[in-house]
Amino acid sequence: MAEHRLAGLSAPSISDIEDLAAAAFSSLPDGLRTLCGEVIITVTDFPTEEVQHDMDAGPFDLLGLFQGIGLAHDGAVPETGRMPNMIFLYRRAMLDYWAEHEETLGAVVTHVLVHEIGHHFGLSDDDMYAIEDRTP
Repeated sequence: MAEHRLAGLSAPSISDIEDLAAAAFSSLPDGLRTLCGEVIITVTDFPTEEVQHDMDAGPFDLLGLFQGIGLAHDGAVPETGRMPNMIFLYRRAMLDYWAEHEETLGAVVTHVLVHEIGHHFGLSDDDMYAIEDRTP
């Protein structure tokens, strides 16, 4: 019996998703990346239990999350001791989404990343789609 063509493959790792996110971020327009400042992008398998509780969501319900103070709500002088703005990308939920749709994994990661950056800027969904359309 012949081995199935997918038998030797494994799911993309956190490191793989980090690489896709870094590539997606570097392909964003220069001005947008500059405005993101020191935002930290991190990949984990699932949101924390606290985030799930706060968002009233299950472990597979969130693809990503912006945590911090968006530019539209930020003061002229940052507060002392404030945690940096962060974007969380949730690997397992993105892999499930990817498995159920026709998009490439890179397109899924880019979509989630742009959407979460959009929350940082207070952008509309239309603005976010326009940015995605310009991102290779």
